[in-house]
Amino acid sequence: MDANLVIDGVNNQVEMETPNNITIKGILGLLMANVDTENEENVNNNKKMVKKKVISLGMGDPTAYSCFHSPDVAHDAVLETLGSHKFNGYSPTVGLPQTRKAIADYLSRDLPDKLCADDVYVTAGCTQAIETALSILARPGANILLPRPGFPIYALCAAFRHIEVRYFDLVPDKGWEVDLNAVEALADRNTIAIVVINPGNPCGNVYSYQHLQQIAETAKKLRTIVIADEVYGHLAFGAKPFVPMGVFGAIAPVVTLGSLSKRWLVPGWRLGWLVTNDPNGTFKNPKFVERIKKYCDICGGPATFIQAAVPRIIQQTEDVFFGKTINLLKWTADICCEKIKEIPCISCPHKPEGSMAVMVKLNLSLLTDISDDIDFCFKLAKEESVILLPGLAVGLKNWIRITFAADPSSLKEALGRLKSFCQRHSYQQNGCC
Repeated sequence: MDANLVIDGVNNQVEMETPNNITIKGILGLLMANVDTENEENVNNNKKMVKKKVISLGMGDPTAYSCFHSPDVAHDAVLETLGSHKFNGYSPTVGLPQTRKAIADYLSRDLPDKLCADDVYVTAGCTQAIETALSILARPGANILLPRPGFPIYALCAAFRHIEVRYFDLVPDKGWEVDLNAVEALADRNTIAIVVINPGNPCGNVYSYQHLQQIAETAKKLRTIVIADEVYGHLAFGAKPFVPMGVFGAIAPVVTLGSLSKRWLVPGWRLGWLVTNDPNGTFKNPKFVERIKKYCDICGGPATFIQAAVPRIIQQTEDVFFGKTINLLKWTADICCEKIKEIPCISCPHKPEGSMAVMVKLNLSLLTDISDDIDFCFKLAKEESVILLPGLAVGLKNWIRITFAADPSSLKEALGRLKSFCQRHSYQQNGCC
């Protein structure tokens, strides 16, 4: 942390440190600011300025594209609760009872042990669930084990809570599996949790039952808990089905984080949850429960009328809606991988099996005047009006995250521009990078 802000009081000075962690929204904002509204192109050997529509494959918000739309029942449920005038007041800070029960019942479908409403805490999106989890676990000298690559909000929240971050690598050649030997080497008695993101963001991986069980056994051996980030839960379209980490709650305590955002395609509604999967009762300690409740008192939660709509949304969304989303994501993931094969300076070590993004590796030795992934993405934005996320933002230098949750025509157009960009910046003279 190296950015300091000094606030002058009447008779004193208070020095405040601001974490310098990169955020996805922060770097995407800088890339958007670097876009040229007009780009130079050769047309019949004559240079002319043309306007190109900005195509962003940097943010995991599929609602930017018309092919991804939320179910009608979700809209109807919100209109119903809003129109009832019954949900204009404050909700309990842990969430409405009926909302907690609906989420518990929904998650229990895939678990060996049934959850109850008291296991569920309703949050303003999964991001607030992350902040809540880290805040209630924080203590002096604590450290947390985070995946690399991963979701940078964890490190940012840890910095604000003075929790030391220790990174373990995900192995691309093994489907981005957790390096469990590294986890064991990093952990000590001050390790408060291991974070597992499944389906994977930013890698698009889906972990097998066996690998998740190994993670749980490792956590048990290290006497720590697992924070399971399942915001992309059930968005799996490869050979492996989605298995919730809570299945292994009897081996090691699991805190599950999730939301409506991705599966129901309503990220702007900010409806998330923190759930304790703990058949052995580790999280039932009255002091721990009181700590969560008091933190919820500080934070508050989502709008009451949104919470009130959740039971109907969960119970009445038809499987055909989920199936359409899965089929579309599989289609766009296939398009992405096929187009990447046409660009020699970019490689994809593992085809995505879930979520909405994939990590690809840059071969800078084939490119001229490109110094690293940051330089690549800024020049791409300026020259082609295409936004991709530099790998450094998620922990991997000289990699790139591509979000394939886009309409197929826009995805093809963006990847075509990416190919042209690489050709122009190629060392080779034959037009291929």
